[in-house]
Amino acid sequence: MTCFFIGAGPGAPDLITLRAQRVLARCRTCLYAGSLVPTAVLDHLPADARRIDTQALELDEIVAEIAAAHERGEDVARLHSGDLSVFSALAEQARRLDRLGIPWEIVPGVPAFAAAAAALRRELTVPGLSQAVILARYARNASPVPDSETLERLAEHRSTLVVHLGAHALAEIVARLLPYYGPDCPAAVVADASRPDERVVRAPLAELPARAAEAGVRRNAVIFVGRALAAEGFCDSHLYSPARAASLRGE
Repeated sequence: MTCFFIGAGPGAPDLITLRAQRVLARCRTCLYAGSLVPTAVLDHLPADARRIDTQALELDEIVAEIAAAHERGEDVARLHSGDLSVFSALAEQARRLDRLGIPWEIVPGVPAFAAAAAALRRELTVPGLSQAVILARYARNASPVPDSETLERLAEHRSTLVVHLGAHALAEIVARLLPYYGPDCPAAVVADASRPDERVVRAPLAELPARAAEAGVRRNAVIFVGRALAAEGFCDSHLYSPARAASLRGE
């Protein structure tokens, strides 16, 4: 038996991987976050698979369900929205499974920020302007962040900044970022990326909270700040340059 932690993608049912589909087809038990994972993804499970919505369960209850499936010899699908590598609560679940001797694997998925960037039709790294992307989350009503990773410390880099789980505190976030990025810095909020009700709000940083409120954005949103969001007149990358091509040809 194996517990598969599966990235279910940002919301659109077809934004899961072929590997995820194949794994789901063999799992007799599936635990999923009902408020975030589209139910259409569950269609890839066997018809008689146990489906357990975890949104009202505590961590120990979730692990107990996995352990029970382990005792029955059943593979388990543990579905998370987006990808497991960031803000997924994978680590604490995996730690408990290791203690119980239950094997587990990760099946990566499409992260929310990637789907949101696609909605913006923007590359987050632009030659000569921004070559780093900082992924962060907001700490109000959630686990604290280290002192070295406060918004102010991250904003000092002036890289492309992507903030998860902060739509409810957008005005507060913007106020903290303004001294570093400036009021005219390009910014955006993408809510429910890849879903039918997707909303995209673009505005200068200082105007973003008001524009987002007008659009009714309150949750399930990703916040972007950085010059790359409106880059023009930038240089071409070295990747396809004549100099690199000549070097590869040995000239």
